[in-house]
Amino acid sequence: MNEQHQQLSGKVIGLLQKLIATPSFSREEGKTAGILEDFLSSENVKTSRAGNNVFALCKHFDSSKPSLLLNSHHDTVKPNAQYVRDPFDGAIEDGKLFGLGSNDAGGCLVSLLACFLYYYERTGLNYNLVFAATAEEEISGSGGVEFVIPHLPKIDAAIVGEPTLMQMAVAERGLMVLDCVAEGKAGHAARNEGENAIYKAMADINWFNQYQFPKVSDLLGANKMSVTVIETSNKAHNVVPPSCQFVVDTRINERYNFEEVLEIIRANVKSIVTPRSFRLRSTAIPLDHPLVKAGITLGRTYYGSPTTSDKALMPFPALKMGPGDSARSHTADEYIYVREIEEGIQLYIQLLNQVV
Repeated sequence: MNEQHQQLSGKVIGLLQKLIATPSFSREEGKTAGILEDFLSSENVKTSRAGNNVFALCKHFDSSKPSLLLNSHHDTVKPNAQYVRDPFDGAIEDGKLFGLGSNDAGGCLVSLLACFLYYYERTGLNYNLVFAATAEEEISGSGGVEFVIPHLPKIDAAIVGEPTLMQMAVAERGLMVLDCVAEGKAGHAARNEGENAIYKAMADINWFNQYQFPKVSDLLGANKMSVTVIETSNKAHNVVPPSCQFVVDTRINERYNFEEVLEIIRANVKSIVTPRSFRLRSTAIPLDHPLVKAGITLGRTYYGSPTTSDKALMPFPALKMGPGDSARSHTADEYIYVREIEEGIQLYIQLLNQVV
């Protein structure tokens, strides 16, 4: 690591400790947005803000050139009950930086920020660089990346910072949540009356459990449907329930669109099926995209990610890649290795050096 990289690493690791020390639960990111604005201003970077989203353009922005977005989020989930350490401590011990949001996705955020600063004043680049620290990622909220994109210049591609061990997540499963209602007819349980909606729901639930979609993705595997909630409004033990509601978590590969999956489901079940949203669609960046080709040159592997990120909300090609390990996300006593951040900065810079 050269001297400039070391200086950048030291600055942004200190920034990450400040961010960890400041609670930033989804929809409550105002204070960390302010910290990010102050940091960028201290680096003589002109910043803008839309809600709790903070963004900046490279110094020599040229509207005739394509633009590459460097994006990660600064909101966190709430700490779970198994924390032993103070989740807002931000201490470094034995090479580990501890704290809520350190791994998901603070390390990615500050590594991308360091990369942006590295190129900020460069001239003659093939791409404009745009940095955005966004809100509400953990809840896929409407006040996050969706809200800020209209405030940005036209974006042609993006790197989305999420913990992937600096490997390349080139595809992501989509998420469609379905609210299902099986309808029956009320009756007295002691007499042979009514139509039990639970039994009707069970038949449909069995279909969800057994059906296999024929088109399997090389990157993301098969579509997966999981019934996760079931209930009736009836609380009396002696009344046959007239309706039964259940929820299906549907993870969809890039070989299907949501409308096609919904049509298949409705043709095979008797329950009324209502999707909550079509927002979090499956995505894939072409393997011959310059970002992916640059990563392969650097020895990075590529894979399909089972988890959903802000990549799903971007109407342009996006590569999910960042320091840290997804397996540590949302765990008690969350941490990221300092060396992972340092390596992340170097790899981001090396990746962009081939592209921009």
